[in-house]
Amino acid sequence: MARLYLVRHGRATGGFGEAADPGLDAVGHQQAESMAQTLAPLGPLPTMTSPLRRARDTAAALERAWDTMALVDAALGEVPAPSDDLAERDAWIRQAMGQTWTELGPRYLSWRTMVTELLLRIKVDTVVVSHFVAINAVIGHATSDDRVMCAAVGNASVTTVDTDMKAFTLVEVGEQDATVVQ
Repeated sequence: MARLYLVRHGRATGGFGEAADPGLDAVGHQQAESMAQTLAPLGPLPTMTSPLRRARDTAAALERAWDTMALVDAALGEVPAPSDDLAERDAWIRQAMGQTWTELGPRYLSWRTMVTELLLRIKVDTVVVSHFVAINAVIGHATSDDRVMCAAVGNASVTTVDTDMKAFTLVEVGEQDATVVQ
């Protein structure tokens, strides 16, 4: 059994519909440092991260605390929007948050499966720094909930799940926030 600490990236300089790959703002950097202080006594643990700047910036706080390097995996990136146009991305994500994976269709069911299967293969306790929708995909998998948004996990929150390489068991949902996606 492995325990996964799913960290949502800290607050970014722009949201899903405002910037393609923003870094963290000043509050986001503080959130990342606070998260690292909370998790530091557990490690050093292997750390995986999305390649997007806001996730990499968040994972960097753990890299400094543990004097380690996170493994960057593209599969932990943001849910793919049907368009690169920022306004269209924003409209799409807002609609998608109120839907189920089944309603989003095969492309998004495949993306959810890719994320969950990657994480189910982890054999040791690991920190995973990723994004709102990816973390919700894992929560939904653990609770058999088909909704895209199962929990409004806050920036730099830590959601804890156990995995036996076949399924997830939800241990604790990270701190929730009014901010849905950014």
